[in-house]
Amino acid sequence: MLHGSCLCGAVRFDVAGDLKPPDACHCTQCRKSSGHYFSSTDVARTALTVHGAEHVTWYRSSEKVQRGFCATCGSSLFWDPIGNERIGIAMGAFDGPTGTRQYIHIHVATKGDYYDIADGLPQNPQ
Repeated sequence: MLHGSCLCGAVRFDVAGDLKPPDACHCTQCRKSSGHYFSSTDVARTALTVHGAEHVTWYRSSEKVQRGFCATCGSSLFWDPIGNERIGIAMGAFDGPTGTRQYIHIHVATKGDYYDIADGLPQNPQ
């Protein structure tokens, strides 16, 4: 069981099972919502338990996706493809080691100009 929370602790979550390797999304929406690029892992909804869900505010960023963040401290927590069996969880919200490693960068065609990607991982333009 892995655990995580927002910055203020109003939202906490548990994930049953191992995590899939996370991706790092450099799209404009992820950069604006997180303040940089957004690294997340996808988990089955049935593996996620959220405590303090009443403190999660959802922003519908497109027809297909909503983003969840703590209404108290503003921490970006979830990337939710509506109607999908999986939900994305921000890697930075996990407490302690996660037992996984990032495997790819996506949407690098729209990445910010203020940083370089130099970790040797695959880079997908889309």
